[in-house]
Amino acid sequence: MQITTTPLDGMLIVTPRVFEDERGYFLETHHHRRFQSAKIDSVFVQDNLSFSTKSVLRGLHFQKTKPQAKLIQAISGGIFDVGVDLRPDSPTFGKWFGVVLSEENKRQLFVPEGFAHGYCVLSRYAHVAYKCSDYYDPEDEGGLLWSDPDIGIDWPVKDPILSAKDRQFGYLKDLEL
Repeated sequence: MQITTTPLDGMLIVTPRVFEDERGYFLETHHHRRFQSAKIDSVFVQDNLSFSTKSVLRGLHFQKTKPQAKLIQAISGGIFDVGVDLRPDSPTFGKWFGVVLSEENKRQLFVPEGFAHGYCVLSRYAHVAYKCSDYYDPEDEGGLLWSDPDIGIDWPVKDPILSAKDRQFGYLKDLEL
């Protein structure tokens, strides 16, 4: 696998080694020892699968007191995946990074603890699989408004389909961290 750093400390793009032939392909989506050697020390305890249609935007989500590292992959279709640094002592606090993940490029994004996470669907539909380093707790969930001008994410979907919950999230400047 190939690990590519991003401008945000700890956030990494993982490009797995793909073995292809006339039958299709095979790749490892997670290999604990290889991830550890690449400084991805998270132990994943929960796997999630999401299905969404074109222009759906999910996020920006985080856990307030039980932060989750995530390893995200689009297993069908394509998404624009984003992490926002919410670590108060980080030099990149409030900054974002985004990358296209798709069934074609087979890349994964590792988002460390202390980040908000979200994505929008670029294809007709997308299945998104992601691993989490802690269990989801609805009582601990927080979020940021996807269009917060202080963050300034350049989403490729300009008029997204949002859940009622995601439309209600507040701004970074109002967060109590």
